[in-house]
Amino acid sequence: MNYTKENIKQIVNDEKVEFIRLEFTDMLGDTKNVELPIEEIDSVLNDEAMFDSSSISGFSEIQESDMFLVPDLDTFKVLPNNVDEDCIARFICDIYTPDGEPFDGDPRYILKRAMKEAKDLGYTVNVGPEPEFFLFKLNEEGYPVRKMNDRAGYFDASPKDKGDKVRRDIVRTLKKFGFEMEASHHEVAEGQHEINFRFDDMLKTADNIQTFKNVVKDVATNHDYHATFMPKPITGGNGSGMHCHLSLFADGDSAFYDQHSEDEISDTMKHFMAGILHHANGIAAITNPNVNSYKRLVPGYEAPVSVAWSHSNRSCMIRVPMTRGMGTRFEVRHPDPTANPYLTLAVLIQAGLEGIRKNMDPGEAETRNLYEVSDDSVPTLPTNLKEALKALKKDEVLMEALGEHTSKIYLEEKEQEWNTYSLQVSQWEVDEYMNK
Repeated sequence: MNYTKENIKQIVNDEKVEFIRLEFTDMLGDTKNVELPIEEIDSVLNDEAMFDSSSISGFSEIQESDMFLVPDLDTFKVLPNNVDEDCIARFICDIYTPDGEPFDGDPRYILKRAMKEAKDLGYTVNVGPEPEFFLFKLNEEGYPVRKMNDRAGYFDASPKDKGDKVRRDIVRTLKKFGFEMEASHHEVAEGQHEINFRFDDMLKTADNIQTFKNVVKDVATNHDYHATFMPKPITGGNGSGMHCHLSLFADGDSAFYDQHSEDEISDTMKHFMAGILHHANGIAAITNPNVNSYKRLVPGYEAPVSVAWSHSNRSCMIRVPMTRGMGTRFEVRHPDPTANPYLTLAVLIQAGLEGIRKNMDPGEAETRNLYEVSDDSVPTLPTNLKEALKALKKDEVLMEALGEHTSKIYLEEKEQEWNTYSLQVSQWEVDEYMNK
């Protein structure tokens, strides 16, 4: 639905909305919000809602902290009552400066800028994400403990799968938000789950990922579970990824499909994939943004570690599913669900577009199981956050995609995270070395 100020005011009046929630995303990917009473609806719709941004990660200094929350009217939604008992309407917002300009550090604006680059070249980009999550039990005080909600495995059914009712409630709630749902199932690891929703343009998809995470956590809490998108919460098990299926269109037709080529994929698609492969190490600093991310990116647990592409080989970073025609796409397999979706999609677009501009070659499709290849014939993703940050710092295309403001602060924040982690002494180290 294309909302206008007038029909939004009519809806909040008819639905007896009491509060307006203005949501936005900080640099690290966390959803933030401020709530206003419904009496402030006119100031919200007139882009007059101001907030202090000095305490928000990646935003502004204390001396220039005033920012405006400008609602995207198309994101208006009266929240389902199983999410909140009060009657609340939500907008997802863009961040503007007092001068009326988009804020350079707003992740949503960074993605919009990348989408414009694609549009200027004649392309639109769609993405279908597959975010995975774990359900943990809660203690008597309501805090999560490291006990899984079940001991089921891939595609297991009830009663082994004890998360089926949680997933159904999540699906019901997401449908009330306007999501087109596709499938839900138990994943490989104990207590691990996946719910898939339909692809959309990149901005709508990034918004949906944030809404998805919030709904999953809210519904899980209602069932007395804790949902986490942490990539690797349990030693020795599979981790959670967020595979991203990308497709490119020009004048309404697939730019990735070529019925005359041997494998029916176009040179444009190969160039786009090549750009992402070329920038893979720097991209990892955004798509796999924390210390724990790299505990997932290890051989043997179905997460890719090799910077290569294939047609059906899941040991590669990029996989091309069999679907052809308008559904021709490729899957980027290494992102995880702790990544900021706006920044993730922005760097994937910019890397892919550079591949098109420079006619980059991705090489031949891999047919080997790269988990079993022990030589250095295939490059690999960074093994830790420090390596990824070093690669990002040297990557001019990605640094420009993020912009001067965000790239500088992001590197500072993440380098501090790595330094803090490096000073910690883990239980494994104590057990391994105390008596040696």
